[in-house]
Order: sequence, then C-alpha cells, then structure tokens
Amino acid sequence: MEIQFLFILAASGILIGFVSGLLGIGGGIIMTPVQYWIYTSAGIESDLAIKIAIATSLAVILPTSASGVWQHRKKVPINWKIAAIMGTVAAAGSYIGSTIAVLIPGNILKIIFGIVVMLIAVRMLTMKISDEQQPLRENLWLWIGIAIPIGMLTGILGIGGGAVVIPCLILILHFRMINAVGTSLAMMLFTSAGGIIGYIVNGMSLTGMPAHSSGYIFWPAWLALIITCIPMAQVGAVMAHKTKGKLLTFIFVALMLYIGLDMLGVIDLIAGVFPL
Repeated sequence: MEIQFLFILAASGILIGFVSGLLGIGGGIIMTPVQYWIYTSAGIESDLAIKIAIATSLAVILPTSASGVWQHRKKVPINWKIAAIMGTVAAAGSYIGSTIAVLIPGNILKIIFGIVVMLIAVRMLTMKISDEQQPLRENLWLWIGIAIPIGMLTGILGIGGGAVVIPCLILILHFRMINAVGTSLAMMLFTSAGGIIGYIVNGMSLTGMPAHSSGYIFWPAWLALIITCIPMAQVGAVMAHKTKGKLLTFIFVALMLYIGLDMLGVIDLIAGVFPL
C-alpha cells in the first residue's frame, strides 16, 4: 500500500479517536467506510476490501476503547457489572458474527451496514431522551438478550457495538447519555476481542491479502490509525463531560445518518446530481 494512504488513515484517526471518546462508539462507523475507500483506491477488490476494513476496524477499536475508558472512569462511574456481563456474551456473538461475515458478499455487507446505522439513528431521533437519572433495569436475562444480537452485529459489521449499545443502554436499560458512553466503551473491550479472534481464525487460509496481515486484519493500517486514535479518544472523553447529554445525542444521530446514507450510496448519488 502506498505511503499516502497510510497518512490519510492516520489523519482520519484524529476524528475517529475524538468521536469514539466523545460518543462512546468504537469509531467503526467512520473507520470502515474510510478504509473501504482507501483499499479499493489501492486496487484491492471490493469484496475483500470491505472485509479487511471491518476486521481492521475491530482491531483498532480495542485499544481506542481502552483509552476512552481510562479517561471516562475518572469522571463518571462505569457500570462494570453490566459491561462485563453484556460484553462477555456479546464477545461470543461477535465471534459468530465474524464467521458469518466472511461468507457474505461485500456489497451486501455495505447495504446491511448502512441500513442498520440508519435505523438506529431514526430510532434515536424519534425517542424522547432525558438527562435525568432513572432506575436501571436490573434484569440478567434482558442484558443477555440484548448482548447476543449486539455481538453478532459487531462481528458482521465491524462497528465495535457502540452504535448499537448506546441506544440500547439509553432506551431499554434507562442509562443517562454520559453514563452510557463510558459503559459502552467498557463493553467494547470484550466485543471487539471476540470479532478480532474470529476474523483472524477465519482468514488464516486466505490468499491475496496485503503483506503484514493476520487473517483479514491489515496491521500497517491498524498502526496508522491507533497512532492518532488513542490520544484523541482521551480528548473526546474529556469533552464528553463538558457537553450536555442532549447535544451529545444530536451529534450521535447526525453522524450516523450521514454515514448510513454514505454506505447506501445516497451521498454519491446526491453529489452526482449536484456537483460542487
């Protein structure tokens, strides 16, 4: 891969890390489209490019989430009980999801990615969300029931789970936005690990991968991203505690709407009709 592509990844890591710490998402909803564009531009076939992008995103999410957790835990208590239980269950689901993903054509993965992100954004937009603390729903089976599909989506789409976890924590378990951010990042320590293992194991016999890859994970891209992602996750986490929950929710929804439309090809269509 040409060196300029790695510089682009490092530059995009500034935004990815900041958004991860700010909103409690792994950054996969940004990383995956950026990497997909870079890999296809570098001549990698589309079907393989989307799978490399998803797998490498999960590998970046693990240390980036750890960076965000480190900062959040200083400000607001993280619910480690929920994070550990749901995260462990979701990790198993993530492994299963990553196994399924390698069997799905890349163009179908792109469409699924876009639809899931759009549905979550619309749901968040139409729900009334309060900054007031409410009693959390202490139901083990409910946690498990939520964690299994979250984990599978994480493995299939490489989104770390935060884009799905945040709405579930807020809308179902009654978390405040700021508490959901820290707990979501803690969960991703578990969920991303399951997906990483799955993509390495299922890609061991793969041919045609770029040099310095393990399964579907492309390590030069991983390194370029984490160099900027990890420190910026700290900055984003600090800013999250200075921002009102409703504004965080608005930013979260706006970001997901844009990326969902982009992965569905709507942004390219609009750009073609209204060229700059």
